[in-house]
Amino acid sequence: MAERSHFTEAEYYQECFDSRAYMNNFYSRPEGHSDEKDYLTFVLGCLSKIFSTGKYKGRKLIEVGSGPTIHTVISACEHFDELLLSDFVDSNREEIKKWINNEEGCFDWKPIIEYVCELDGKSSSDVEVKLRQRMKQVLKCNVLLENPFHPESIEPADCVITALCLEAACKDMQSYTDALCGVTKLLRPGGVLVMVGVLGESFYCVDEIRFSCLNLSKENIEDVVSKLGFTVQEFNISPAEEQENKVSDYDAFFVLVALKSTKTI
Repeated sequence: MAERSHFTEAEYYQECFDSRAYMNNFYSRPEGHSDEKDYLTFVLGCLSKIFSTGKYKGRKLIEVGSGPTIHTVISACEHFDELLLSDFVDSNREEIKKWINNEEGCFDWKPIIEYVCELDGKSSSDVEVKLRQRMKQVLKCNVLLENPFHPESIEPADCVITALCLEAACKDMQSYTDALCGVTKLLRPGGVLVMVGVLGESFYCVDEIRFSCLNLSKENIEDVVSKLGFTVQEFNISPAEEQENKVSDYDAFFVLVALKSTKTI
């Protein structure tokens, strides 16, 4: 119980999360952070396979808890007319807006975009233009609210992505379940949920600043997702390698794909 009282909650992120350091440390190259071997290539590879089939497409995609990053929507952008990104932390949203507007000093996503485009067989310059055109909104969100975009009411999307967000925002399984319930209400019946996350992690660090994480198992996630009326299509897992890791204590990364029931529950 002592750990719970020290869980790094929303306002701690607002005050202490260094958006640019996070991107520099984890997203400046396709190989990602050297302490988290293969995380980024695993995730980008999974997302490429998921969206390259053309099975998942539609008018609108919402990403809940984007952080300051755009990497999770690169493979998807070809298949959705509108991309809505979001985060709680002001500086994270500002970083995304700077990139969309191609402002001087914005983060350089070219190495990641080029890597994904090589996987997808696309032209990186075309995809970069399309990403900027289709990112219609960057909104503030709080996954601990029943409506994460309160007070705005967002039309349900064809696809919802959430990556490394819920386990960082939720201090126990009840709040995680409630948060995922709120996130899934943003998805139309029959829509696709794509979740990227970590298993067995209790912390991660950005430079010297430590942030909490809810320790989750594959069974925890499958149980919550199924109770919310979803059918899991894929649950891809990449176990941690036996190596020194100073930035986190994860057991595995995962990418889950699930379809929302067409029935109301």
